[in-house]
Amino acid sequence: MATLTIIVAPDPRLKITAEAVASVDDDVRGLMDDMLETMHAANGVGLAAPQVGVAKRVIVIDVSNPDDPPQPMRLANPEIVWESEEMVGAEEGCLSLPEHYADVTRPERIRVRYLDGDNQPCEQEADGLLARCIQHEIDHLDGTLFVDHLSSLKRNIILRKLSKSRKQLAPA
Repeated sequence: MATLTIIVAPDPRLKITAEAVASVDDDVRGLMDDMLETMHAANGVGLAAPQVGVAKRVIVIDVSNPDDPPQPMRLANPEIVWESEEMVGAEEGCLSLPEHYADVTRPERIRVRYLDGDNQPCEQEADGLLARCIQHEIDHLDGTLFVDHLSSLKRNIILRKLSKSRKQLAPA
């Protein structure tokens, strides 16, 4: 396994639409393992393949408490097949937008269909943090960042700050 580099916004690679995987083979499983290692190293709860420069419909999630054993989820070609009418707002952050947070409103409950790490078709209902995380990561597969759910003013402030900090960190 390897720790991958997480792409930071604004970067055009975060705005692409990822391609479906034909199946979860050894290469995709290796990507999932590397993504989980990268996500855990960055203290995240979710990561999408486009965030590490891979344009594939693959996400990994682990919303377990830090004191509990890890409960990693590996999802290929995830698709929300149902969402509740009830909406809930909560603060979101993103490994590709470090140190920036904002309230985003999303469906409270969802049902997602996907291929797991063994290439088995699965369907699962989720609510709370898991539902929010799945929706957030699927957004990444479609080139959408959590700031795209905000007003243009709030979005532009965050993206300008990230752009400015990237320039300050760039070697002269």
